[in-house]
Amino acid sequence: MARYLLHHRHEPEECGVVFASFKGHQSPLRRQTTLASCRTGGHAIWWAVDADSEEDALRLLPFYVAERTTITQVSEVQIP
Repeated sequence: MARYLLHHRHEPEECGVVFASFKGHQSPLRRQTTLASCRTGGHAIWWAVDADSEEDALRLLPFYVAERTTITQVSEVQIP
């Protein structure tokens, strides 16, 4: 399995739709803590997820969120 960083951006008026879209989507990301900048005006959300492929990682998100999300494969590194 690979690790991916999902980076979603939306407009301020879309916050409610983004969060509500999870209610109709079965995902292990629901009811989990993640990083977001909505409360500080940035309107971005980041998830670090493990998945077999980029497509599988995006399937963790509701379609409305996934289609506005970029994905990057990442790995942990030790900073000297």
